[in-house]
Amino acid sequence: MSTPTASSKPALRVGAASFRLRPRPMTVVAGGLVALAAVLVLDIMIGDFPLTAGQVVDTLLGGGSRRDEFVVFELRMPRALTGLLVGGALGLSGAIFQAIVRNPLASPDILGVTWGAGAGAVTVITFGGSLGVVTGTAASVGLPLAGLAGGLVAGLLVYALAWRRGIEGFRMVLVGIGITAVAGNFTHYLLTVGDVLDAGRAMVWITGSLNGRGWEHVVPVALALLVLIPVALVGGHVLGALQFDDQTSRGLGVRVNRSRSFLIVVAIVLASVATAAAGPIAFVALATPQIALRLAGTAQPPLFGSVVVGGVLVMLSDLVARTIYRTELPVGVVTAVLGAPYLMYLLVRSRREARV
Repeated sequence: MSTPTASSKPALRVGAASFRLRPRPMTVVAGGLVALAAVLVLDIMIGDFPLTAGQVVDTLLGGGSRRDEFVVFELRMPRALTGLLVGGALGLSGAIFQAIVRNPLASPDILGVTWGAGAGAVTVITFGGSLGVVTGTAASVGLPLAGLAGGLVAGLLVYALAWRRGIEGFRMVLVGIGITAVAGNFTHYLLTVGDVLDAGRAMVWITGSLNGRGWEHVVPVALALLVLIPVALVGGHVLGALQFDDQTSRGLGVRVNRSRSFLIVVAIVLASVATAAAGPIAFVALATPQIALRLAGTAQPPLFGSVVVGGVLVMLSDLVARTIYRTELPVGVVTAVLGAPYLMYLLVRSRREARV
């Protein structure tokens, strides 16, 4: 009697690409989606006008009073969805970077992408006279485009400076740290030459905040994820081969430079759009892929699992930021408190592995 092999596992085919269906990662995604729904309802319940879970669900299904509809759809739903989508975009971006660079330290905030996007957005804030948290052209068009442009410039600059007949993970991280420092200093310079009121508000945005987010912030990130999640999943079928050295990957039939460049651009766009919507929320893109990887038990960060875990992480962090003190904290403060020890752990572990 023949025994089942890895090749006998069910697979999903999309054109020329095929995806092996593994029970544990699929369970993580299913459980994450349930957690997302629960946190979303909880996030909408809590506020100056408390609602019960029944009221929230009834309103989402088309019932509820006019008061409940206003609280749910105008005051709380845009903020909750922005956190969910931003977390998903950062999680997916971090998973792609870490898989390509083969380094758990690789993430958009470490590699300078989020700070590049932040510099572009703060340029609009400083010289446009608007923070981007109000409706209007600057909020719906100018700020996201400026963030996207800044992130693309920073990300492509890191890629170009780190290129030496291929990408070596540690070198890319070092170059990214340098770009982060330059973009961060440029951003703070912009704050010194701008209006005092705008500079004060921008400091909250730079920390990473979901306060005052409306539907105009939801739409750009939603559209980006709607387009880029399928693109990343289809293009990500080569990530397993990219875990090897370039010569081995080419031997497996992978066009290394083209595939790597394509996926890096996807990751840069995701991080840039997320940063333009909510500011550079620290450490989400760094920690989320590693959490998803350990939950799923895979060899590399799972892409869709990272999307779900990222959404849960940002929404939970925002819930803590709104409730832990009487004064509301930016969500980036909470993620930084959680992420900084994790970054130190990664650094210590990398050093120990280098000694072995």
